[in-house]
Amino acid sequence: MRKTWRGPATALLTSLAVLVPVAATLSPAMAMADAPSGVRINEVESSGGAPGDWIELVNTASAPADVSGLVLKDNDDTHSFVVPAATTIPAGGFLALDVDVAYGLGAADSARLFTADGVTLIDTYSWTAHATTTYGRCPDGTGEFVTTKTPTKGAANDCVVPDGSTEPGTGGPSALPWPGGTAISAVDAAGFFGTNLSGLAYQPSGTAAPGTIWASKNGVGTMYQLAWNGATWAAVSTDGWASGKPLHYADGTGDVDAEGIALTDAGPAGGVFISSERNNDVSKVSRPSVLRYDVTGSAATLSATIEWNLVADLPPVAPNSGLEAIAWVPDSFLVAQGFVDESSATVYRPADYPNHGTGLFVVGLEANGTVYAYALDQVSGDYHRVATISSGFSGVMDLEFDAERSALWAACDDTCDGRSSLLQVAQTGERAGHFAVTTVYERPSGMPNINNEGFALAPQKLCVDGLKPVFWSDDNNTASHALREGTIACSPTTTDPTDPPTPVDPPAGPAKPVPTASLTDATRGFITAPATAHPGAPIIVAVGAASAGGSVDVWLHSEPVHLARRIVSGAGTVNVTIPASAAAGAHRLAVVAADGTLIGWADITIVAISTPAGTPGSGNGPSGPGISTPGSGTAVAGLASTGIDISTPATALLLLLGCGAGLLLLRRRGATS
Repeated sequence: MRKTWRGPATALLTSLAVLVPVAATLSPAMAMADAPSGVRINEVESSGGAPGDWIELVNTASAPADVSGLVLKDNDDTHSFVVPAATTIPAGGFLALDVDVAYGLGAADSARLFTADGVTLIDTYSWTAHATTTYGRCPDGTGEFVTTKTPTKGAANDCVVPDGSTEPGTGGPSALPWPGGTAISAVDAAGFFGTNLSGLAYQPSGTAAPGTIWASKNGVGTMYQLAWNGATWAAVSTDGWASGKPLHYADGTGDVDAEGIALTDAGPAGGVFISSERNNDVSKVSRPSVLRYDVTGSAATLSATIEWNLVADLPPVAPNSGLEAIAWVPDSFLVAQGFVDESSATVYRPADYPNHGTGLFVVGLEANGTVYAYALDQVSGDYHRVATISSGFSGVMDLEFDAERSALWAACDDTCDGRSSLLQVAQTGERAGHFAVTTVYERPSGMPNINNEGFALAPQKLCVDGLKPVFWSDDNNTASHALREGTIACSPTTTDPTDPPTPVDPPAGPAKPVPTASLTDATRGFITAPATAHPGAPIIVAVGAASAGGSVDVWLHSEPVHLARRIVSGAGTVNVTIPASAAAGAHRLAVVAADGTLIGWADITIVAISTPAGTPGSGNGPSGPGISTPGSGTAVAGLASTGIDISTPATALLLLLGCGAGLLLLRRRGATS
């Protein structure tokens, strides 16, 4: 947890301001140290909100923002709402705060955001009458406040443009029609599941035959193994699965509130994973956990073989608003996409997390719609948060990795009119290497707006006439059915999208680099690469779709080092590894075509790996290089240190005065001890 040294530090700054007036210009910057960059008020509900008045914040920065301890006030300084500890907003994400528990917002009132001292103002908005909907910035985070089209608590604002429509770029959630058929059919036996069916995971058969659907029920916590019988998806009758299997914690007790369900590339042999909000036997206590179950036996009930309790790492939430969704994403995909490990601010390196398997788990929090990516140690039960991702919704019900689309689906329920968002790893821009929402889809027109909490896709091998099956589970068991099937367009691919670009052998002789002198401003910018990388780290370089299928050589300058020859992927990228012997400092990464022509170059800084205080995977909780724990900010391993130039007389004077003030404080403290 971050600790702020307020007493002596404040006195020291005051002393400097008095003794050296020019030093007073340093004070405001330091006073704003607790103000997270990019956080602003984004939407305000002052009348008729659910459950009451609320104020929404947005994080416009390119990294998660810790907003713990920030203070929200109305126009009365005695009215304060303090943001709970361990609260973060993902990059580009939203956080709605129910201030109604502390005060109500009036018809003529203000929403003001302060740092933790309750005095330093970060942002403010005032109004003279209640909005018919809400007041929100259009576009999000940067625009002026206007009356929105509809309230979008915890999500992008629904902005109205002059012609009355919504359009991309205004902050409005411009959803596209569902990319598949309109027809929906119930595919379970009427009344079999009852209410509370939640998560779904599809296990392929490996052929064009239907596979297995694994399903989870949140009360009583139960796991089901379903097979297609020609008419419905019915429970497997062997090995005790006929009525599903109740779920318990590792000690054999409890009723696990089983919300989401996921498989890894090992299939059920590697365990079936459940995301849970709480123990239903202690229903008023939040227990957001991921649990692994061995499903290979014939026991009538299942007890977890391991539990990752994430309560210490996630924002405080109500017991029934916790981990609703879970999916598994393979390391091979993440590395090929240049996925960024936000805890170390560099490209994700699977080797940093021993025993985590071959992929990361992403879990979705119902309370805020945020997705969290974790490396889960399959031996010790430790965990490490790798990234925080905005789903684009105020709540997320299920997550599904889609290898064919190279994307992650986030599904919402009737709260969001049954919409789904598609998230992909950005390849360019300041969000390169981070998941971001690229498309939002409406539910199929034949699907009623019901409480769908589960979402699963069939594999590519089940495509018929360009469509393949997709499944939803309805927590409310509408019309006595909890499982429904529709279709989604297949995504033709010529290669497995989880495979990195195929390497080829280097040329027989040393490849010829272009002269370093040719790396000028006129030739740069035609490729993109990470701004920083560690020695020995894999990185992804965007060369451009025009080079897809071609052979390129990648070089690290200034003394040219040949990194690899690669075939450019269909997405226009290659991946290479920075040499472990690469010296720290500024370098240039150049990409040369097979004919020796320079395609382009980019600056890259090699950052030495510092020795962390702990080792990846140590401790029962967040761990690993550059660990970011709630309230601690993000620690970046290996960044170059910065300091103050003491060669100038003015700076030296400031340091001497600072030392004198510090000694004076110590003497006073000693005198009063």
